[in-house]
Amino acid sequence: MTEIAVAAPGVWRRLLANPTAAASLAVLVLLAVLALLAPVVAPYGYADPDRGYRLEGPSARHLLGTDDRSWDTLSRLIHGARISLTVAVAVEAVVLTIGLLVGLIAGFLGGWIDGALMRLTDVLLAFPDVLLAILLLGVFRTQTPTPATSILLVILALGATGWPPLARLVRGQVLLLRNREFVDAARALGATNGRILRRHILPNLLGPILVAVTVDAAGVIVAEATLAFLGIGVQRPYPSWGRMIHDALEYYKSEPRLILLPSLLLAVTVIALNFLGDGLRDALDPRARKR
Repeated sequence: MTEIAVAAPGVWRRLLANPTAAASLAVLVLLAVLALLAPVVAPYGYADPDRGYRLEGPSARHLLGTDDRSWDTLSRLIHGARISLTVAVAVEAVVLTIGLLVGLIAGFLGGWIDGALMRLTDVLLAFPDVLLAILLLGVFRTQTPTPATSILLVILALGATGWPPLARLVRGQVLLLRNREFVDAARALGATNGRILRRHILPNLLGPILVAVTVDAAGVIVAEATLAFLGIGVQRPYPSWGRMIHDALEYYKSEPRLILLPSLLLAVTVIALNFLGDGLRDALDPRARKR
């Protein structure tokens, strides 16, 4: 009989009973709400200049000041959350699709298929994913990409290079599950491989996958910020946090807030995702569920 760990009420009770995980979840929910409502809650558009207020400090008109293009910093930070979180979610969707498919096929079928897929995975794991993403962006990036195209390229590059760890994780879990009693019972009752995967293997993978995706999302946000900081990621006028840091480098002495504010939001988001991942791992621990 299968067990969908993430659906157990006790899991959520233990997660919310963990103060660090609960606070991290609250921070991420707040950022997600701000990202979704960015056009409503941001006082200005992300690329609407307020003429005559270039590089102004915080004031009643601009609570966090303006940048070198007279764009409102608070508005760009809020819209930056939308870009950064959207990229993270989209990349994790690509990673989950490829990594889950490769891991399931390799772990369940085994044999030469497993060997071939894992050798490909090992080759990709041998290179840092950010370097591979830079290579892919260099190959497919046009001379003057539009801002929307730059976001799509970043998503595809990070997704195409980020799936091997998840594939390894899924394969390992499938190898443990495929010989369990409930799988043998399903085979004895005539269940097809597809049904066994859907009804018996996949539900038991949800917990480990949820933890892995949560922690990996933090790495994706850092990777996106790194690409933007290098000038090959999200392009102006779109305001990802990494792009804001890149654009503010020229003014790091005269206007340090332009670097510190997006850096602070970036750090808080990454820390919250890592703490939430740790909390989920503890809440989903089978030994904890027995207590």
